[in-house]
Amino acid sequence: MKKLLIANRGEIAVRIIRTAREMGIATVAVVSEADRGSNVERFADESVVIGPAPAGLSYLNPDAILDAARSTGADALHPGYGFLSENAEFARRVIAAGLTWVGPSPAAIELMGDKSRARGAAIAAGVPVLAGTEGALDVAGDIEAIADGIGYPLVVKASAGGGGRGIRRIERREDVRRTVEVAQAEALAAFKSSDVYFERFVSQARHVEVQVLGDGETFVHLGDRDCSMQRRQQKVIEEAPAPGLPDELREQMRATSVELARQSGYLGAGTVEFLYDPARGEVAFIEMNTRLQVEHPISEAITGIDLVREQLRIARGERLGYGQGDIRFDGHAFEFRINAEDPDNNFMPSPGRIDALELSGGPGVRADFGFSAGQTVVPFYDSLLGKVIVWAPDRDQARARAARVLGETEISGIKTTVPLMRRLVELADFATATHHTTTIESVQSLMGEVK
Repeated sequence: MKKLLIANRGEIAVRIIRTAREMGIATVAVVSEADRGSNVERFADESVVIGPAPAGLSYLNPDAILDAARSTGADALHPGYGFLSENAEFARRVIAAGLTWVGPSPAAIELMGDKSRARGAAIAAGVPVLAGTEGALDVAGDIEAIADGIGYPLVVKASAGGGGRGIRRIERREDVRRTVEVAQAEALAAFKSSDVYFERFVSQARHVEVQVLGDGETFVHLGDRDCSMQRRQQKVIEEAPAPGLPDELREQMRATSVELARQSGYLGAGTVEFLYDPARGEVAFIEMNTRLQVEHPISEAITGIDLVREQLRIARGERLGYGQGDIRFDGHAFEFRINAEDPDNNFMPSPGRIDALELSGGPGVRADFGFSAGQTVVPFYDSLLGKVIVWAPDRDQARARAARVLGETEISGIKTTVPLMRRLVELADFATATHHTTTIESVQSLMGEVK
């Protein structure tokens, strides 16, 4: 692997470039016309403009990306996250073009991309699951009776969904068929598949996950994370390790996640996601993400392992060279996602020129940003500007450090979620780790106090 093309943008592309440079690997950035002059273009060894601003004509255009690889002589491709990172057909085309695909096999991507099939694979590996339907729902059958058997409330989910999308809650029998029909239409529009399935709904659940690595022979985990602070099923703050998990459940999550990776013959980095029901003391499988996660830095912080480096090493055929017993877990880490959004105005996107971007520093502080002062945030893509990551020997110290760091972070020219992060880190439920996936919506005063 001598030249790596990064088929992505923003902070994750910058993050991959940095590790590749440290490994002596040349990098190629692909940018849309709207991203000319970005830090990705600035930091990469070379760049190629692959199309106009709309993602469908640039970052989601396989032909343009593969043409860029050919024209620059790239011999490997890292998809980052989002865009084409979990597109099995794109992975096949990359491999067919003679490039090294930095990720799991297309077969593994397809298996885990179909949520009902992934559920079956999880059951086979001994991963705990919620009560629900096995495989895609047969809508021609008596779906009301199936729903009655699971119990209310329940959720209908798109089999090809992910990232919190394609999910609808059902409260009563009378709403079953209508909600399923709506969910099918949404799933078809978003994921080109109308397959859906039922699953028991967990009230005030926590979202926990396990980071796994595999080289085809050796499979390990890098601990667990909690991603329960969410807004409309989108993660806002993550931390590692997950606080307050009973030891038995933590070990069950970790061991079965590794077994799922093993049975899948998994290559590279992946994340097995769970719901934790504190009321019942249970964890249950949600999905497996076959890519690098946005929140991967907090796993790096508590293990000292560079996940992008491991991805690249595995992709070029190297073995991990260590086992589970060699991995040490140290301290506690938080990640705060900083978006170009206005929390006081229903989180409306806030594109525009960044006049100033002042990030805090100090021991245990890391900032992964795709932008600098003077650059423009364009309205065509995800609003993530970057991530503030803090580490300390324990959770209380890490939270105190986070409050200090967020207080010193200043971004002007556009609206951002920094003020919201300052409020959340001081929230009583967050301090005691009793928050859940709907805490932000349930704390009515929260939005009004963000200034």
